[in-house]
Amino acid sequence: MSKKKTGKNAAKASKEKKIKISISIGPPRLTRFERARVIGARSLQLALGAPSFIHVPSDITDPISLTLLEIEKHALPLSIRRSLPNDVYQDIPIDALMY
Repeated sequence: MSKKKTGKNAAKASKEKKIKISISIGPPRLTRFERARVIGARSLQLALGAPSFIHVPSDITDPISLTLLEIEKHALPLSIRRSLPNDVYQDIPIDALMY
């Protein structure tokens, strides 16, 4: 017998999409180097005036904090391209690499 999620839990479960993708290149998580690259690139975009993908809370004032919040809320529509020396590559959505 399965229980149905109701109220706050149902809303949270519907927002957090579980992306099932077969990751054949590299580790199954976002590496610290990929994370640093994503944070740096997105922070630069926000600093240069790009719109945010989430509502900006009043206590957030710098682009790095806003980027970290966007990552936490799975709001970034980015993909990481992992490649091998033989020119084989795989594009992996960032949400598939976050637990």
